[in-house]
Amino acid sequence: MKKPPGPKMRRKAAAAPVPPEAQRPRTRNAFPIVGIGASAGGLEALELFLKHVPEGSGMAFVIVQHLDPTHKGIMVELLQRTTRMPVVQVRDRQKVAPDRVYVIPPNKDMSILHGVLHLLEPAAPRGLRLPIDFFFRSLADDCRSRSIGVILSGMGSDGTLGLRAIKEKAGVVFVQAPASAKFDGMPRSAVDAGLADVVAPAEQLPGRIIDYLKHAPLAAKPDPSREDKAQSALEKVFILLRTQTGHDFSPYKKSTIYRRVERRMGLHQIDKIATYVRFLRENPQEIELLSKELLIGVTGFFRDSPAWEQLKDEVIPALLAAHPKGGVLRAWTPGCSTGEEAYSLAMVFKEALERVKPAGNFSLQVFATDLDRDAIDRARAGVYPANIAADISPERLRRFFSQDEQGYRVGKEIRETVVFAPQNVIMDPPFTKLDLLVCRNLLIYLDQGMQKKLIPLFHYSLNPGGVLFLGSAETIGTFTHLFAPLAKKARLYRRLDSVLGEAPVEFPSSFVPYRPDAGGAQPQARLPGPNLQSLADQLLLQRFSPAAVLTNDKGDILYISGRTGKYLEPAAGKANWNIFAMAREGLRYELGTGFQKALRQKASAGLKGVKVGTNGGVQTLDITIHPIDEPAALQGMVMIVFTEVATPPNTQAAGKPSRASARRESLAAFERELQQAREEIRATREQMQTSQEELKSANEELQSTNEELQSTNEELTTSKEEMQSLNEELQTVNQELQAKVDELSHVNNDMKNLLNSTDIATLFLDDALAVRRFTTQTASIIKLIAGDVGRPITDITTELDYPEMAADAREVLRTLAFIEKQAATRDGRWFLVRIMPYRTLENRIDGVVITFSDITAAKRLEAQLRQTQTGTGKSRKKGTS
Repeated sequence: MKKPPGPKMRRKAAAAPVPPEAQRPRTRNAFPIVGIGASAGGLEALELFLKHVPEGSGMAFVIVQHLDPTHKGIMVELLQRTTRMPVVQVRDRQKVAPDRVYVIPPNKDMSILHGVLHLLEPAAPRGLRLPIDFFFRSLADDCRSRSIGVILSGMGSDGTLGLRAIKEKAGVVFVQAPASAKFDGMPRSAVDAGLADVVAPAEQLPGRIIDYLKHAPLAAKPDPSREDKAQSALEKVFILLRTQTGHDFSPYKKSTIYRRVERRMGLHQIDKIATYVRFLRENPQEIELLSKELLIGVTGFFRDSPAWEQLKDEVIPALLAAHPKGGVLRAWTPGCSTGEEAYSLAMVFKEALERVKPAGNFSLQVFATDLDRDAIDRARAGVYPANIAADISPERLRRFFSQDEQGYRVGKEIRETVVFAPQNVIMDPPFTKLDLLVCRNLLIYLDQGMQKKLIPLFHYSLNPGGVLFLGSAETIGTFTHLFAPLAKKARLYRRLDSVLGEAPVEFPSSFVPYRPDAGGAQPQARLPGPNLQSLADQLLLQRFSPAAVLTNDKGDILYISGRTGKYLEPAAGKANWNIFAMAREGLRYELGTGFQKALRQKASAGLKGVKVGTNGGVQTLDITIHPIDEPAALQGMVMIVFTEVATPPNTQAAGKPSRASARRESLAAFERELQQAREEIRATREQMQTSQEELKSANEELQSTNEELQSTNEELTTSKEEMQSLNEELQTVNQELQAKVDELSHVNNDMKNLLNSTDIATLFLDDALAVRRFTTQTASIIKLIAGDVGRPITDITTELDYPEMAADAREVLRTLAFIEKQAATRDGRWFLVRIMPYRTLENRIDGVVITFSDITAAKRLEAQLRQTQTGTGKSRKKGTS
């Protein structure tokens, strides 16, 4: 094994044998790049990590931190003491080499392109910079499966979105265990997002990375001799996944599945997929982890922003204009993952509605579905980390989100627009009567067969004129008769009213492969379409009378009018209804040239004097090729009209045959025609008998099918009634809950005003003496702010000279008897402190209530009375004496 390259200062040390744990398969000019994210307080974790990196590991380490932009750091010098690898501060356009450590300089963002580091001026304000996310996304795009992301100690959530990008590109993610981190904000955010492949203390992460690299095929090509075994083992993986999770991953692209499986094998140091299958059977929890790995969602707010802008500026206004009376626009986002694109659609609709200001009253209903129930739960919560500010403009953040301690929460007006539900688009029924269908970055994970089933299904789900929104790497394939592109780069398509009545729509229940030997025909629903013959005949009557052919823009014949046998004939071999394959000798070249010219110029093209061979003779034709713009149902099709040109009769005289000879020839011709007619009648009778038997059998099958359909219809009617009843009940419950929420809000307001109006300071503590709630007046006695909720009362400074308050509160919790004492403050005020148990409606003690009544005036009056009584007593004593 070749020694990994290193700097001159380390060549002597590198000459020693490479430790066994550092040995791994290497590819030419390829080495893993480890991106490490940590905050300024993560120095200890970085030192532990680099200290345990073995010499000659062959990896490059790029450290990205949150640094003070005005402070010249000494991070390079500090880290150099813990590792023998050279540690350098990154310079612009510095090429990454293995066995080196690179540290980001202050006040810079950093990206990587073709293994070269580039420094950029920060575009975001100081408080909004997310340098770790920025670099991790760049690392994922540049290194793809060779990218490795590491998150160490740090505060906030920077790095989470970047780790998602690494996972999308089949990279691997290592996270420091939150319990071992000095600041657990960044590690916990990555773990909670389900992105961590390995969670371990910082000192163990280098060894885990090397163990993974020893088994990870960074650029290995599959061995053809083992493909069959690998395919068999992969099918067993599908079976285990389906058995435990109920989801069938066999329609997914095998290459994608295999890469994800290889990643899991690398994490467990397993070399053979057959061994991994056995590992799956012995460890059911690994099946769940593999399932989560396969469901990594490629999503984000306003991903591919130009496409979203076009959706807002052009598509949604067109949909609104198509419904001038207003109403509800329906949208569906299959494969919504954690909901970012569903919420993006709702926000874009709100903005478009305000911009257009239509006369009608419009609303949007978005149905967002996904296979991953955990992702659906996160989407329903509508809470996202603070680093989404990199993808969403400040204006949208202010308008559509509210910020809290967890990050950003989707506003109520957007959240109520979206309905989330778990759904398997491959197995469950689709949503229908849609105006907009957003399916982005789902089809790229499915094989070609499943894609060809889903595109017609999406066409069926959309209303006429509806819009399909695909991802940047997805297309409609060969279904150009179902959708027309609105913008090629944006992947926006308008639904067409297809007249290809023979094109079937397969519903998810029929996605299971059909076996011809299973008996019975595969039931298929056909796309409804206008009467093709009526439309074509109407067009011919208006413009033409000769024989004609209606084709699509590829030349596939859709309808034939008149006798075209002189010009077209079936091609030998498999049946092919393309007009260029059926054109007779002499017609094919001229027809193809004129066809392309007509499509290119979008105008009629004429061919004059075309010679066509017909049954040993030659026929002269004039051909008209006319692209159709209207009616709308025929838009995009082409009408080809054949007009025969009169041929002058042959004037060469032949010798006149005798009358007897002519009679004999006539009789012979009649006999031949009679014999041919008899043979045709006999063949027709045999065909009729066969057809009658087949019709009888088909009739019996239809009767049986009809009975089953009637039974199914009755069951569906019953189910519909039950669903309607359930829907009414849910609406009633929803109204009741809404009323309760409003009532609770009013009660809460009343209680707040009541407590404030009494002018009595009140403090609520839980059973651990932590602050639960307090009135405004309490802040003048005990130094409380809103952020002190949840803190122990003993940790908070007070003006009250009452050190036994916590002990008395515990005594009240123990005895359930109230305590009342008078206490003074440092500024001379007096309060009557009353501590009572907090009793819930269920008669359960859940803390204490402390009230502070101001008795300063009473105390002063008492002091004055005492002075008066003392003076009176002295006067009496003097008088007596």
